[in-house]
Amino acid sequence: MSLVEVFPGRSFSAFLFDMDGTILTSLVAAERVWIRWAERHGVDVAMLLATLHGKRSIDTVRALNLPGIDAEAEAAAITQAEIEDVDGIEAIPGVAPFLEALPRERWAIVTSAPRALAARRIEAAGLPLPGLMIASEDVERGKPAPDPYLLAAARFGVAPESCLVFEDAPAGIAAAENAGAPVVVITATHATMTHGGAAETPHPRFADYHGLTGRPLPGGLGLFEGR
Repeated sequence: MSLVEVFPGRSFSAFLFDMDGTILTSLVAAERVWIRWAERHGVDVAMLLATLHGKRSIDTVRALNLPGIDAEAEAAAITQAEIEDVDGIEAIPGVAPFLEALPRERWAIVTSAPRALAARRIEAAGLPLPGLMIASEDVERGKPAPDPYLLAAARFGVAPESCLVFEDAPAGIAAAENAGAPVVVITATHATMTHGGAAETPHPRFADYHGLTGRPLPGGLGLFEGR
């Protein structure tokens, strides 16, 4: 099934991509770092891995309510460890040509990762940096709040409803839903994700980007459909 079949007669003003699990897989690298951190702080590893994906590190650490720790300092240390550990990071199949087919000024990455970490992972995956990136430090409320996707749409000067969001994790899907944007779910990493991905989502799902190459539509810059 193609995007055209999923959204017949529909055009979009911009494509907004989550990063981890959506355009690249950093699952193994990220979980290595978080497991080490959890073990040092006596945090239940299984519980942590089931809840951390798609969220900002600072939100994950704060939610644990660990006594006697500086949440911001801990989140910063985790981010630095993740920047240093990029072994095994790879692009999701088919995403590189998909992105290359889109005008650079009409797609963005909207990630819960800090900007420095996002740039490092994108580079490690061999993917292009976007012209616009919304990172964790750009919003007061991270996913599942709609703020990151609302901000991306505002930066493009378009309505959220005219943006097609690509996501993989429940928190990100909820953020897009809360922003009023249509969603496509990429399932490439779901089989290996501790939280099981978004198995119950009502949104269209694709294993990867093969067959989803975007192309400009007649009638104006920034209108796209899949083929």
